[in-house]
Amino acid sequence: MAMVRISGPMAFEVAERLTGAIVAPRRASLRWLRDPQSGDRLDQAIVLGFPGPGSFTGEDCVELQTHGSGAVIRALLATLAGFEGLRLAAPGEFSRRALMNNRLDLAQVEGLGDLLAAETSAQRRQAVGLLDGGLSALVGEWRGAVLRTLALVEATIDFSDEELPDDLVEVAMRDLVGPLDEMRRELDGAVASERLREGFDVALVGLPNAGKSTLLNRLARRDVALVSDQAGTTRDILEVRLDLRGLPVTVLDMAGLRDAEGIEAAGVERARLRARAADLRVFLVEDDSDLAVLGVACEADDIVVRGKADLHDEPGVSGATGKGVDDLLGRISDVLSLRVTGGGAISHARQRQATERALAALERGRGCLRLGDVELAAEELRLALASLDFLVGRVDVEAVLDVIFSSFCLGK
Repeated sequence: MAMVRISGPMAFEVAERLTGAIVAPRRASLRWLRDPQSGDRLDQAIVLGFPGPGSFTGEDCVELQTHGSGAVIRALLATLAGFEGLRLAAPGEFSRRALMNNRLDLAQVEGLGDLLAAETSAQRRQAVGLLDGGLSALVGEWRGAVLRTLALVEATIDFSDEELPDDLVEVAMRDLVGPLDEMRRELDGAVASERLREGFDVALVGLPNAGKSTLLNRLARRDVALVSDQAGTTRDILEVRLDLRGLPVTVLDMAGLRDAEGIEAAGVERARLRARAADLRVFLVEDDSDLAVLGVACEADDIVVRGKADLHDEPGVSGATGKGVDDLLGRISDVLSLRVTGGGAISHARQRQATERALAALERGRGCLRLGDVELAAEELRLALASLDFLVGRVDVEAVLDVIFSSFCLGK
């Protein structure tokens, strides 16, 4: 099945010319679609009409649910292009119109983009929460608290000659405590949320011939990496994307770490840099003494396991036979899942940066109140409001819209 959406003031008129019948609002009907010029039947489709402003875009909108063959879609689009005043939508244009018509805010649009790109169940849940307005509701609460505080501060400025309660500034300072604490908590979880959205990098690290490439092929269930008894076979960094219990994980296979020369030395140095930058490292070793010569620090959450476990009776992991692979994946999943539990509603760098600016302005404003400089405090509170408004798109955000919508498909 395919769905073609027509949005704008001509939507119902065009649909009625295609179907030869009145399109009843919010009622599905099965109709033949015909080319008004030739009279040829294009397809039998389900037709749904949504009058604005109660549609996805906020405009009059008609959806045509057709059979999904390429021939049907090409014929229908060619027919629609023949109507004066109609054109093919740009990528993300319908979502952009929804934003402009206040059907979605900017954070929800980012959630929709994340939902379209989601590869795992955890990413889907995160995107649905953002699209459903989870972050927007939080920002609304913060904004309301800042507005109330600003009103109190401005009252002390505008009515300084009047008799006002002595504790007005103290009340204003107390009202900021809640938003400040909540912003800090959200920012603490932002890194984990961003990594969930983008995916976690897990690096396989070890000496040459430690079994890394064989393990990568086992995880990918195909031959991604060349496997040889000759040391130094892997030079470039190879990547395999996995859905690990709902978490998006990219497993990295890289050159064995040792003193090397020439092109192998370049591969070893690149491997060390990538391993250090990874979210988690899996060290494949013969014994713990290998860790001292790899040149990559083993951090608290990293996993150390004996490789080529098929060649000995001790616990370990083997890409050749699959021994210990399920246990290793379980350990990786446990570590990354624990990090995700600390995530919050902020999942984009843009959202995090706007929240950081708002938090900094509020902290400066609270400091000004403590010193009795209410005029400067009011200005800092206004800056905080501007950052919060930017977060959800209440102010001019043209600079970021093209980037956001460029990744959307034409139908969105």
